[in-house]
Order: sequence, then C-alpha cells, then structure tokens
Amino acid sequence: MSTKTQHLRILHVFRAPLGGLFRHVLDLTRAQLARGYDVGIFCDSTTGNAVTESALAELAPRLSLGLHRVPIARNPGLGDIAAIRALGRVRRETGANILHAHGAKGGAYARLLPLPPGTRAARLYTPHGGSFNYRPGSAAHRVYMAVEALLARRTEVFTFESAFIAGRFAANVGGFEDRVRVIYNGISDAEFEPVDTSAATFDLLYIGELRAAKGIDTLLDALARLHAAGRPFTLLAVGSGPDRDALVARAAELGLTDAIAFEGPCPIRQALGRARIMVVPSRAESLPYVVLEAAAASQPMVSTDVGGIPEIFGPQHARLIPPDDPERLAAAIAAKLDEGEASRRAEAEALAAHVRARFALDTMAEGVLAAYAAALDADAPGPASAAEIRAA
Repeated sequence: MSTKTQHLRILHVFRAPLGGLFRHVLDLTRAQLARGYDVGIFCDSTTGNAVTESALAELAPRLSLGLHRVPIARNPGLGDIAAIRALGRVRRETGANILHAHGAKGGAYARLLPLPPGTRAARLYTPHGGSFNYRPGSAAHRVYMAVEALLARRTEVFTFESAFIAGRFAANVGGFEDRVRVIYNGISDAEFEPVDTSAATFDLLYIGELRAAKGIDTLLDALARLHAAGRPFTLLAVGSGPDRDALVARAAELGLTDAIAFEGPCPIRQALGRARIMVVPSRAESLPYVVLEAAAASQPMVSTDVGGIPEIFGPQHARLIPPDDPERLAAAIAAKLDEGEASRRAEAEALAAHVRARFALDTMAEGVLAAYAAALDADAPGPASAAEIRAA
C-alpha cells in the first residue's frame, strides 16, 4: 500500500516536554496538523514548566490521536516497563502507523515496542544529540552506543537534525547509511524580526537549561575573570535545570551575586534584546534552537564550537571558540562588547541572512514527511547520499 492512499497517523514519542527537542516536536506537530494528518503525543507526566504546559494545553484539543502522559524517568529503571506497555496500548488504540521517536528515551521506547506480525507501521528516530553527545570513549558512551547499535535494527529511518550527529552515528554505529537523512531544524518567517538591543539592561544573556552540558559554569568563571580585570559586566541567565542551586552558589563564591540575575524559562523573544550579546558556552549540542532563534533575530552572539553550531554559523564559523576555556571565553566576550554597535549589528544581520536561506520551517516539515514516506514505501524518494550528508 502506498502512502499516496494510506493516511498518516503520527505518534510523537519522547520523554521531557522541555527545551529544543520539545520545540521541534511542537513545530512538526503543528505543521502536520496543518497538512491534515492525524497526530498524537506520548511523553512524560512529571516534567515541564508553565511555558510547556501552556503549549500542550493549547495543542491537546487538536490532537486526534490524543495527548498521553505517563511517568518516564530520565535514567533506565523498572518504570520503563510500564511506560512501554502504555505506549503499546496507545499505538493499538490510535492505530498509529508512524512512531516518530525523539531523544534517547523516546527512541528506546518506540523501538523496543513489539509490533505484531503484519502491522504496517514505521519507526523513525531523531536523537536530538541525546546519547550521541556523551564523550567518545567514556564508559557511558560505550554502553549507549552498544544499545543504539542493537536498536538500529528496529529503525526504518533515522532523521538527524545536524550533519554532526549523523557523523557521530556513522562513526559509532554505522552500517545503516541507506536509512539516514539529515533534516535541519527550521524556524518560521516571523522569527526573523530583528530584536532591538539599544535599551538592554544587561551586558550578557544566557538562555537554556541549567546543567553541566551547557557549560554555564565556564561562563561564570569567565565573568569572574572579567570582573577581576575591571570589566564588571552583568549577566541575565534564563532557564531552569538540575544544577540551578549549584550555579547560584558558585556565583556567590565568585562574588558575582549582584552581577547575575537568574530567571525562570520564558519565550526566547521576551529575553532577546534585554542584553547586548548572547553567550552560548555549551560543551555539547546537536543543532540548538536557541542559537537558530537568536541568529534569526539578529542578536549578537559569542558561542563555543561544538556539535552542529558551526553548521548554523556557516561562513562565520571561524569566530567560534573552544568549550571549557574560561580565559578564551572572557576574551571573546570583551572583544565583542568592545565592538561598535554598528559592527555587531552588521555581523548579526549577515548571520540572520545565512540562517534564513538554510533553516526554513517548511523545508524541515516536508523533509520529515518524505522520511515517513521512505519508511513506509519502497518507491519513495531515496535518502541523502553520504556525499550529501558530508556537504550539509
């Protein structure tokens, strides 16, 4: 049966309704609903914040396959058995023929779920970094890559949001090149409205989760160096996460309490423009939405050279700096703030133009639908070639 006559019934499976992964699911879901497909969401019931709960509440009445929330722990445990059984019930009751898994935990659930013989359904996996962001060679990395290799056999199509993560997959799992597609995250035309930083009350802006992988501790150390050098810059840190209390304590130890404001999550455009530059000090990323959104809004940025961030910066990638280097980060921040406003603005506008040309929401949505077709139809358009992946 061809997808030309088979209606897609899409169930997005993931753990936490937070961060860039959740933004990706929301964008895909809305695009798929607008194209007339039946869509549902299966995710954790124990995590979230006011912003994400509001988004789910707005979307729920439009989900013909329903919003299904069950407890899903971050780390593996016995509770996963009950959650996978719940996913099986949802798939049977909704008749979902596309299980689109996001993140390591969603990927495990969708692919461990037994499908009865003769079931015409496809499983797609988008890691969003996930287990591929563990340090290569570490014990955790070896364990997760072994699991990924086993689960790969139960995956019809892999959709990677960056060529970087596709490369990690090829290097550490490999053997499934015919199932791989690189589909960049995309953003809408409305997000290219420039922000105005002329009335900014902070020097620096950090937006994201407050956890080790995001490198905000390195940013605090860089800020302390700048203060010691007589540059008393201020920082607005927007987000939540498991390391918030430790970071607040670290700021106090460094004598930065009065220089930093920690605020809870909010829509990114409410934060953009409140500071003269945004800083992305991450240790690991895939293709972060926060960088795409800030670039689209012409927000001046200083960023580390990790994951798919160079793919976003394109012709400006040479100005990215290594992670875990507070001295280099401090120097980059000082240099950017010492630039004239006109110079910062011109550079930011050039980056926005690059992002507009390469990271469109409609392109992402159509690419994912083509991947669904490839998973269900042998005669669907083929996946990207290895050369195309390397060139992406």
